[in-house]
Amino acid sequence: MTSDLRDTSKDNPAVTEEDRVEMLTEEQMKELEERFDPEVRFRPLSPTLGWITGGLLFVLSCYHYYTAGFGIPQATVHRGTHLAFTLALVFLSFAVWGRGRIGRGPLYPLGLPLWDWALAIAGAVSALYVPFVFADLAFRVGDPWLIDVVMGTILIVVLMEATRRAMGWPLPVIAMLFIAYAYFGRSMPGVLTHPGASWTGIVNHLYLTSQGIYGTALGVISTYVFHFVLFGVLATRIGLGQLFIDLASAVAGRFAGGPAKVSVLSSAMLGSISGSSIANTVTTGSLTIPAMIRIGYPRHFAAAVEAASSTGGQITPPVMGAVAFLMIEYLGVPLTTILTAALVPAFMHFFGVLLQVHLEARRRGLRGLTKDELPVAWTVFKAGWLTTLPLFVLVAILLNGFTPYLAAFWGISSCILVLVIQNLMRHDLRTALRETVQGIWDGFVLGAKYSLSVTAAAALVGVIIGVVTLTGVGFKIAYMVTTIAADWATVVSGWLSILPFEVMTPPTLTLLFTLIMTAVVCILMGCGIPTTANYLIMIAVAAPILSLLGVQPLVAHFFVFYYGVLADITPPVALAAYAAAGIANADAFKAGNTAFRLGMGKALVPFVFVFSPSLLLVVDGFTWNQFFLATAGAMLGIWALSAAFAGWLFGPVKGYEKLLLSVAAVFLVAPDLVATLLGLALVAPVVLRQLMYRDKGGSGAATA
Repeated sequence: MTSDLRDTSKDNPAVTEEDRVEMLTEEQMKELEERFDPEVRFRPLSPTLGWITGGLLFVLSCYHYYTAGFGIPQATVHRGTHLAFTLALVFLSFAVWGRGRIGRGPLYPLGLPLWDWALAIAGAVSALYVPFVFADLAFRVGDPWLIDVVMGTILIVVLMEATRRAMGWPLPVIAMLFIAYAYFGRSMPGVLTHPGASWTGIVNHLYLTSQGIYGTALGVISTYVFHFVLFGVLATRIGLGQLFIDLASAVAGRFAGGPAKVSVLSSAMLGSISGSSIANTVTTGSLTIPAMIRIGYPRHFAAAVEAASSTGGQITPPVMGAVAFLMIEYLGVPLTTILTAALVPAFMHFFGVLLQVHLEARRRGLRGLTKDELPVAWTVFKAGWLTTLPLFVLVAILLNGFTPYLAAFWGISSCILVLVIQNLMRHDLRTALRETVQGIWDGFVLGAKYSLSVTAAAALVGVIIGVVTLTGVGFKIAYMVTTIAADWATVVSGWLSILPFEVMTPPTLTLLFTLIMTAVVCILMGCGIPTTANYLIMIAVAAPILSLLGVQPLVAHFFVFYYGVLADITPPVALAAYAAAGIANADAFKAGNTAFRLGMGKALVPFVFVFSPSLLLVVDGFTWNQFFLATAGAMLGIWALSAAFAGWLFGPVKGYEKLLLSVAAVFLVAPDLVATLLGLALVAPVVLRQLMYRDKGGSGAATA
């Protein structure tokens, strides 16, 4: 089953060769994803080493598939086993720099450098050491033996190199800075000073306790995330992702700017099974970006739409990357609570992008796709309905209160069942058996491969979290931030005191400035490290800050997560936007800036659910009145801000109207009836003038 976003531009004399963009082949998509996503930049392997590596990856997936269905071993044993496999496989799969090459000579057994063999073995042995001595740990924590310190040192060094290869320099550098802070505590200035820790004490805390490498982050990856990554790979392999793209084309393609709306809708659906923004960008963008350019969207804008849409996959239930599963461990709540809370924020993301896409289409007078360019929804669903079975099984088991890994087990089993049925329908029995075995092998190998980088990152983030718990730096930073925010609040309160009414109390201003600083740091951190690592670090540091100001834990976690996601479309390291620009042959930086603008339509939403937690549905003090007020205000605010950014509402928006709409957006999203009414009052004259413009026939826009 393939998409029907057909290229009819050759029959259209208005479309020049420069405007025509061919759809990418599977090989080109893979090359593009590797270029912009270091997590999938795997090295070439000799045939023998390829089979060895593939076998280890397959065994790792089989181990997790079995334990998901029949019981997880003791936590430290399970985490150590997963980490040992991962570290060995990272050095087999990732070169020192770039993609590397197959070596020759005695220093390259099976084509792999000797030092990589040494690092792979050292990583596996040091990771398995703690589970091996687990029975004696109670007598050694706090007073480690020399061999404990040596093994811990080896693991920390190997882990940093593994993460550097799989993800780049930023996260290892941050980890090294945190370790230096723990060691040189007495030399730190002001409130950051602490007694310091010896290297033995640091290794003891990071290696032998559950507060460091073997902590919650690694536990969540090995217990939940791996299984859902595997599920996503298998679900895509049986055709569920393609079904989503085709259905989105059938539903949204006929409206003004149709391919862009297909991009938004298909990214939302594909995001439900894949938490990778770059993979989503390449998968859907290879079809939607050429179609967007064909109907008249500028190249950089087409790339930006796909990047902004695909980034939302990380906040779309039920997979949500790895963060949903991290939240259930940190917050101690059921997964259904997290998924329910994510519904409105995810909707707001796609609503904001869709609005700007629509307004841009109206401003440019762009058409939708014709019937010849679109698939028929019923035909698409009739051909691919079977591929939806695993997703329904997964969601049904989750909603019935079973553990996430058991739901993933049955979801994976359903994917295998669908694969068997598909092959039996297409081939004779012998060929079907061969194709099924090959499909399971490929899916299990690829699923394990995609988990390597996130596991290495989670283990290294355990080092950072371990330093935070060892030194108490989280509370020190919380004190510094709240003090600065309180000082700013005092100054602004003085300025606002000239008004005849109170706009915000000093405590509210303190919280507002704290949130602004936290949001900025989240975005900056996310420019260099992936969303999962960003979330883990920020929640270790920001949670104490926000809890001091009375923010509910669930709300604080979602605030940090929501802003961390923006990093994939935030220049100068907007990787999703750069991948999309590669498909569109567009200026990468211009695409990144535009993607950031498209994503900013809903950037005010996290502030809404901090000041009105009812937006998340499952928080303490939830009321329907607050929910509807906050939701309506947020949607109106996004609409106003999107119109200001796009320069179009019902007609062209003048300069002063953009200012009015931007200010109105701030008031509209404020979860307060008076503020909402004030925002509506600011929007009203703009809307009236726009309606008059439309009634005079000035729009000339395409029919939506």
